[in-house]
Amino acid sequence: QVQLVESGGDLVQPGGSLRLSCAASRNIFIFNVMGWYRQAPGKERELVAEITRVNNKNYADSVKGRFTISRDIGKNVVYLQMNNLKPEDTASYLCSAQGLGDNYWGLGTQVTVSS
Repeated sequence: QVQLVESGGDLVQPGGSLRLSCAASRNIFIFNVMGWYRQAPGKERELVAEITRVNNKNYADSVKGRFTISRDIGKNVVYLQMNNLKPEDTASYLCSAQGLGDNYWGLGTQVTVSS
């Protein structure tokens, strides 16, 4: 069984920064891909950023140049550094891990960007 626990969400002003963390209960190197998704009320869940086992990274066009995904294999944590936040970034951010024949999700952490 795999557990993913997100943290770091908060209320922040436009232009501000946050760093989200996703702590896994297993060694994250076993997963083919780990990623951050977000879902705003009334909208579909969308991919924000993902990182593969071999450290390839992929970003949604809307966050390129502002968000950075990274990982600490020793700590089993994946991070999402978010800079220059905009009101449209407001959403619940969920961590995902693909591997072991399944796709795992955390419960999410809320990010609200508002003045």
